[in-house]
Amino acid sequence: MAKIAEKTDEILSMQHITKIYDNGFMANKDITFSIRKGEIHGLVGENGAGKSTLMKVLFGQETAEEGRILIDGKEVHITDPLAALDYGIGMVHQHFMLVPSLTVAENMVLGSEPKKGRLFFDYRKAVRMTKEIAEKYGLEVNPEKRVMDLSVGYKQRVEILKILLRGVRILLLDEPTAVLTPQETEELFIQLKNLRKNGFTIVFISHKLNEVKEICDRITVLRDGRVVGAADVADVTEQDISKMMVGRDISMDMEKKPAERGEKMLCVNHLGFTNMYGKKAVKDVSFDVCRGEIVGIAGVEGNGQSELARMLTGLEEIQEGIVTVNGKDMKKMSIRQIREEGVSFISEDRMTYDLATSVSIEENMISDRFYKKEYNRRGLMDREKIAEEADRLIEDYKVACDGRNAYMRTLSGGNMQKVITARECASNPSLLIASQPTRGIDVGATEFIRRKLIALRDQGTAVLLFSADLAEIMQISDRILVFYGGEIVAHITDAAQIDETILGEYMLNIRTQSREEIGGAVI
Repeated sequence: MAKIAEKTDEILSMQHITKIYDNGFMANKDITFSIRKGEIHGLVGENGAGKSTLMKVLFGQETAEEGRILIDGKEVHITDPLAALDYGIGMVHQHFMLVPSLTVAENMVLGSEPKKGRLFFDYRKAVRMTKEIAEKYGLEVNPEKRVMDLSVGYKQRVEILKILLRGVRILLLDEPTAVLTPQETEELFIQLKNLRKNGFTIVFISHKLNEVKEICDRITVLRDGRVVGAADVADVTEQDISKMMVGRDISMDMEKKPAERGEKMLCVNHLGFTNMYGKKAVKDVSFDVCRGEIVGIAGVEGNGQSELARMLTGLEEIQEGIVTVNGKDMKKMSIRQIREEGVSFISEDRMTYDLATSVSIEENMISDRFYKKEYNRRGLMDREKIAEEADRLIEDYKVACDGRNAYMRTLSGGNMQKVITARECASNPSLLIASQPTRGIDVGATEFIRRKLIALRDQGTAVLLFSADLAEIMQISDRILVFYGGEIVAHITDAAQIDETILGEYMLNIRTQSREEIGGAVI
């Protein structure tokens, strides 16, 4: 690891921070971390390395057992997020904290609303305040537009402005580009560089090492709750950073043989869906997925992909159109019947749909098959058989844990995702629907899961991949369908022949295809 320059203009220092959770897990182990005024500082590490916990301690969401925090050389006690804001520290979370039904201006002042007299909300003043802060920092927004009608990049801009309005000078950004197109990422970086010029200090948490290299001045790398190095970004390569994060060399180059397309497994015809707000989220969508291929669904979040994924797995009612799996009408099936047809599902919201964190890894591993004959004996569950299966999957999928009886909540995000992937892939599915399978997880787990999806394809599984990560979509898909406004706006018949910029233009509807070209999505 390259040496870093001597400390200059240190604005914040976290010294000897140790955080132990109630279950005995030590998330941060004697961490010392500092940032300088007017820099963009990258904080990187695998899931479970301690990044989020460290930032939660800084933002007052967690309390450390040991250590202290200094701002401008003076020790401070940050007991909650309001105290953090008072000290000039603001955080933009990966999952936005905005109310969809409210306007931009209403979200901006939520919790500190200007009053007209003693009782009434002064909406005009909120609009004026929003315009003033947006103009001051060159972050254009429409104060009177509802948040539910905004793009993801626009919502993120509102989140940044919201904390700037509260007078912060240190911004903590958690995976800020996770769901952005290349064009939106480029625009965000211009905004962050302008904030740096204006004297703001930014902590940039990310798994995208190319972006860390592009935007950050310095980095700190965590592994297993400890600092393993810090450096000027100019002195290290992406490979150097990756190796420090996981302790070994990582290759994200996904070599795969050409797809050998077989029979149709999933047929979607004229599918439509209207959400709870009365908005047409999915509009007359038709496509097929065949055995032995990976079809990627690309698009900026909020363009109908989530609703589509839920309909295809029985989590949402099919309002319009026909969906068949193995030639059978899915509309007439329960979720168990859909799964009995060989459909597996990795959800984008693992904590809601994929996991029970209060029970063991073993119970999560067999939650989709415990009722089957091979896991039962004389009317009771075969505990020995189930234990053997759980142990095998833990070993095969390299789940870092204290054994099959450990609670799911004790695992890092990456290892939780490995448990889900093990369960969904081990049933030898005919069709795997994977929605954001590597979102928010480290490079090691990402590499592992992507290779598993390719291996399934090579075994003859039909794979439908929803991902906001364009590198992932381009690397492992055979064909790509691009969603915008609830419709398919482009069909890329050979994913190897598209570049990220052009794909991003399709996602933003800057570039379009004819209906004839798109029609090729139905094989």
